[in-house]
Amino acid sequence: MPLPGALFPRITSSTLARSRALAAVVPSHARRYATTSASQTTSRRRWITGGRVISLLLAGAAGFVFYDIWEQRNPPKQFEWDPKKKTLAILGSGWAAASMLQEIDTENFNVVVVSPRNYFLFTPLLPSTTVGTVELRSVMMPLRYLTRHKKREVLFVEADCNSIDPVNKTITIEDNSEIKGTVSTQTLKFDFLVVAVGAQNATFGIKGVTDHACFLKEVWDARKIRTKLMDCLETACFPGQSEEEVKRILNMIVVGGGPTGVEYAAELHDFLNEDLTVWYPEIAGKINITLVEALPHVLPSFSKELIAYTEDRFAKEKINIMSNTMVKEVKEKEIVVQLPDKSIKSIPYGLLVWATGNTARPVVQKLIQQLPIEIQNQRRGLVVDEFLGAKGTSGIYALGDATATKYPPTAQVATRQGYWMAKYFNAVGTLSEADQTALSEGKIPTRFVEDYPPFAHKNIGSLAYIGSDRAIADFPGGFRLGGLLTYYVWRSVYLSNLFSLRNRTLVVADWIKMKTFGRDIARE
Repeated sequence: MPLPGALFPRITSSTLARSRALAAVVPSHARRYATTSASQTTSRRRWITGGRVISLLLAGAAGFVFYDIWEQRNPPKQFEWDPKKKTLAILGSGWAAASMLQEIDTENFNVVVVSPRNYFLFTPLLPSTTVGTVELRSVMMPLRYLTRHKKREVLFVEADCNSIDPVNKTITIEDNSEIKGTVSTQTLKFDFLVVAVGAQNATFGIKGVTDHACFLKEVWDARKIRTKLMDCLETACFPGQSEEEVKRILNMIVVGGGPTGVEYAAELHDFLNEDLTVWYPEIAGKINITLVEALPHVLPSFSKELIAYTEDRFAKEKINIMSNTMVKEVKEKEIVVQLPDKSIKSIPYGLLVWATGNTARPVVQKLIQQLPIEIQNQRRGLVVDEFLGAKGTSGIYALGDATATKYPPTAQVATRQGYWMAKYFNAVGTLSEADQTALSEGKIPTRFVEDYPPFAHKNIGSLAYIGSDRAIADFPGGFRLGGLLTYYVWRSVYLSNLFSLRNRTLVVADWIKMKTFGRDIARE
């Protein structure tokens, strides 16, 4: 048997010291490894948790989108008409009418909507449709997408309203489609009537405007402008055309320095710079854009700083602004204007877009003529009280551009009036039948007046696109923006104001398509 000393060597002091040092070192490395491993595990868990949260949010957003799509395509069953309920007639399909229709509770009324078009048109993007930045269908929403989702059936009639009888409370309507049935005119009775037909372009009695100018208010106006624009381009390319004639054809004139006129000039400039220089290089440099404004500056409703910024941008982009210039006559190939020094000048043009002034539509003009002149004394629309009731009538209300109020004729005002009127009639629906009858006869119940405040508008700001991916924004409190960042604000606000997910999707798709492939230059 070996000796114990052979099995266990003698432990010296130096050996013991080395053992202690090793024992002290090894646990330190182990601790560091364990700490690093735990930190990595915690970080990995956080990433996994974050990924799960993001996945859940994306799944929830996708679920919301698909549910919204399903809900839009599957309207619920509606209550039938109730002869015991009051009849509420709405004339129009613009901002005021669509906003009111969106919010009103039809359970308490039999609602009739009459409009010459069966869709709502998002007019702020209408200038974009004239050059192909956005397609027309993308900014049109069929009204039945609203009416079929109301609690009670809504009778929609695509027709012109020719007259309103404020005494007998009837409206006379006429089918405006090309295909006529055996019945094309009808008289409908109402208890309450909301006139939200908007306005039509004012020509100010200037000779030739209606015959030769293009307006920019409706779908057919945008189509006409696009067709004439492409005609100008192709005609200018026709062999043998004289330089003088090419110069005339390629002079595009916009009359009106408000938001519509400015935005159309901006869209036309973008079309020229981004597309026509590629596909029409032989004439692109010859195209001229002129903006004619009777006032000293464009965009008079905006701040001085933003006006100066816009005019400076237009000068850099070679968009000619003729301010303090009044149109005297419009001829087939030229307009006659009065310059600031009172001299008269003729300006040849190929395309003329008239984007200035509003006046009452014929049905509103006829109604005004039936009412006392000392009360209804405004040519541009109906005079209304604080509850938007047409003065001199009972049970008749007016909204938006169909009225003559202290508020500007903008989509913002019309939208807020529409929402307010919907809430007003939702409150009316809670009244007793006797009180509703009294209200339709012009006798407002005292309790109702005390409980429901009159309409008041608070401006939340104005936006305008000025070309080259630049926009301006004028908000209350002196908060003003201009430039590239504002352009994205402009797009975001317009996108959020579209009525449906369908329209938002289509507009975004159009913007992506335009940036990817350019604008379509085909002539329809």
